[in-house]
Amino acid sequence: MTTIHPSAIVDPRAELAASVSVGPYTIIGPHVVIGEGTTIGAHCVIEGRTRIGRDNRVFQFCSIGAVPQDKKYAGEPTALEIGDRNTVREFCTFNLGTAQDSAVTRIGSDNWIMAYVHIAHDAQVGDQIVLANNATLAGHVHVGDWAIVGGLTGIHQFVKIGAHAMIGFASAVSQDVPPFMMVDGNPLAVRGFNVEGLRRRGFSPARIAAVKQMHRLLYREGLTLDAARERIATVAEAAPEARADVEAMLAFLAGARRGIAR
Repeated sequence: MTTIHPSAIVDPRAELAASVSVGPYTIIGPHVVIGEGTTIGAHCVIEGRTRIGRDNRVFQFCSIGAVPQDKKYAGEPTALEIGDRNTVREFCTFNLGTAQDSAVTRIGSDNWIMAYVHIAHDAQVGDQIVLANNATLAGHVHVGDWAIVGGLTGIHQFVKIGAHAMIGFASAVSQDVPPFMMVDGNPLAVRGFNVEGLRRRGFSPARIAAVKQMHRLLYREGLTLDAARERIATVAEAAPEARADVEAMLAFLAGARRGIAR
């Protein structure tokens, strides 16, 4: 049965699965839904139209589902959705979406979210992501699967971080970061590609070689972005097993809204 500490305040309209655990002095609002096996620590506030999936562990002192830090927000019925098996450490703040975007802030599954992370309104965070201490995602930021964001890093509104990208400690990210790339600094600079991360995730030598080629075309050949995209499109011809990686890169570059980190 659900385990709720006597000092916790859980609105009777909230929907908590049978195996949910709620710690001391936590407050859970009327529109919250929490799935099986999820543990909520002490002194958390979970409010708004927030849906949390299965087997998450939320540590103490988190604020989840509060209204957006956006002056345009006027009380619209927006939402926050969190997937399964996430670890959310102390003092994290996740906000609802806004009517100016999809109206939903989404966080996927199997993410490792460290202390003091802020995920603002309308952010779209994928799966298997690491957000280190004090990483700050502004409104409308998108983060692709398997990305790593270093501690004390700030990501500007509307920026997109590609899958498997890695952002170093204390970086200022104001442009889109293509998939697979390693960046850091203020101003931001591309330092290479995430070869060790790709190896750990089982990328074959041929796929890693294709990513290396895409990195070279984007950053080492002195090409314009349009010319680099044309050359990248041919990479899959020599490495058919990397076709999905090439297509992911081309789709990302075509959708870049703020320009890419160069």
